[in-house]
Amino acid sequence: MGEGGFDHIPVLSRQVLELLEPNEGDVYVDATAGLGGHAAMVAERIGSSGTVVLNDLDAGNLERAEARLRESGYQGEVRAIHGSFADLPRRLEEMGLRADAVLADLGFASNQVDDPERGLTFRGDGPLDMRLDRSRGITAAEVVNEFDEQELADLIYQYGEERASRRIAGAIVRRRQEKPFETTGDLADVVRRAAGPPPKGRKRIDRATRTFQAIRIAVNGELDALETLLVQIERGARERFDRETWLRPGARVGVISFHSLEDRPVKRAFVGMASEGLVERVTRKPAVADESEASVNPRSRSAKFRVIKVLRPEGPDRR
Repeated sequence: MGEGGFDHIPVLSRQVLELLEPNEGDVYVDATAGLGGHAAMVAERIGSSGTVVLNDLDAGNLERAEARLRESGYQGEVRAIHGSFADLPRRLEEMGLRADAVLADLGFASNQVDDPERGLTFRGDGPLDMRLDRSRGITAAEVVNEFDEQELADLIYQYGEERASRRIAGAIVRRRQEKPFETTGDLADVVRRAAGPPPKGRKRIDRATRTFQAIRIAVNGELDALETLLVQIERGARERFDRETWLRPGARVGVISFHSLEDRPVKRAFVGMASEGLVERVTRKPAVADESEASVNPRSRSAKFRVIKVLRPEGPDRR
């Protein structure tokens, strides 16, 4: 990891620039700023007359993203917002800002995944935390040690799409009666034993992966936040006829997702808005990484990038 984590590689960087089409003087909103990789690229396009809005749940990464932007030489305005992107549209309207380009990269910054103290993965043993905003909310330890067996089974099945959810939930409850879970390694071991070998035809991923995904989603309210953001995108596009909203007519909005639980609601929302004539689908099929990017940045293999363009009241504007 480089100084400040600035060697983090943003996924689909070429596609982001091509499909969001940032122009001189634009207001660019990065709903998940991370370490600022995408923002630094876009800032070069919008120049000193533009505005970059950085939003993130992780206060530390928000500071790093802003520092990266300044160190890149960007001279334009920067606004930093700490919080969930579910609340971002309201915050923008309070600031009197209207977005020309919006990006929500739903992945995690490399420093979050690589730091065992965050507890996001089991690659290194660490405390069961998983919170992106460590100043508030429940921890993963509270979930696995306090939720009842049915709640755990439902959570693991719904958010992890794990077929062995009931066995895993039962194993967690039996084990915590002896002593509470405290570390990621401890939880992963119990989950692996309960899950057993992978079902035939499934990729041979670690058997703890889906359960960890489910707990992380629950801890951070990820899917609820995504649904709220999608509703706010529709609202901004729909109400543009009557008033100035957080989305400027002609604005491009893109979402990078990493698994089907994220991609499905994005696709459904974008198709629905397009069918009502509120937006134009810039991408009929999601943009994905080519082999050259995937070989350098393996995490990009699962990334899917969908983009829409808010139609102007008089109809499509194909700039």
